[in-house]
Amino acid sequence: MFDPVTMKLQVDPLIESALREDITEEDVSTNCVMPEAKAGEVELIAKEKGIICGLQIFERVFTLLDPETEVRFEVKDGEEVHEGERMAVVRGDIRVLLSGERTALNYLQRMSGIATCTHQAAKLLEGTDIWLLDTRKTTPNNRIFEKYAVRVGGGHNHRFNLSDGVLLKDNHIGAAGGVRQAVQMARDYAPFVRKIEIETETLDEVREAADAGADIIMLDNMDHAAMAEAIKIIGGRAKVEVSGNVTCEKIAALTDLGVNYISSGALTHSAPILDISMKHLHAL
Repeated sequence: MFDPVTMKLQVDPLIESALREDITEEDVSTNCVMPEAKAGEVELIAKEKGIICGLQIFERVFTLLDPETEVRFEVKDGEEVHEGERMAVVRGDIRVLLSGERTALNYLQRMSGIATCTHQAAKLLEGTDIWLLDTRKTTPNNRIFEKYAVRVGGGHNHRFNLSDGVLLKDNHIGAAGGVRQAVQMARDYAPFVRKIEIETETLDEVREAADAGADIIMLDNMDHAAMAEAIKIIGGRAKVEVSGNVTCEKIAALTDLGVNYISSGALTHSAPILDISMKHLHAL
């Protein structure tokens, strides 16, 4: 759930922007058939099995358009829903129900798709101590929604933004002149409470990162044998994260390595939507 302060300062402006994108002057289709206010209600129906997520955002779309809109939910975020299941009934001015429908569903379908994808991936790590992490590969201006969906699906959040932590990638290393230099410069600049993570692509870089005292070493796009060797080189001196083209198909094969984290951009950038509809609209 988003707390009231987060809703007011961060969430509401994003939803309002999405509504303005969809309603630039007027909803001409709705105004054609509904020139005057009339009370009505509509059902929210799942069209396939998955993990529902984003119900609070779905509701907020309508209450921003009209605070008098009422949504009665029959499920909660994180629950599994099934094809044909009624999840909510929305009651209010029919003009608001029609005008807010697409924006509300876009959020709900996208967030539920990410939660469903994350849930499927997280199940592969059950019984291990490995954390499943997302990345910053999110839709612009939708990160707060997409990372929330990862948590609902059973995953964990990596950095929210560039102020959130130190992660030195290949281009940072190039700019600094090498792995050791990059780690040392980060130690000198960043507050002492910040952990320093560094991305490595070769065993030589792994060795250098461990010797330099990195807190977390990311093994990026390495094959299984190279990762196993890298973990031996690290020898417990740093936490280990695996990243790079991590899909559900590959996650199961990584569990025997004994790493701490597996990060996957696919959780957000490649998750399909969950098919959801608003049906059976009628006047009261």
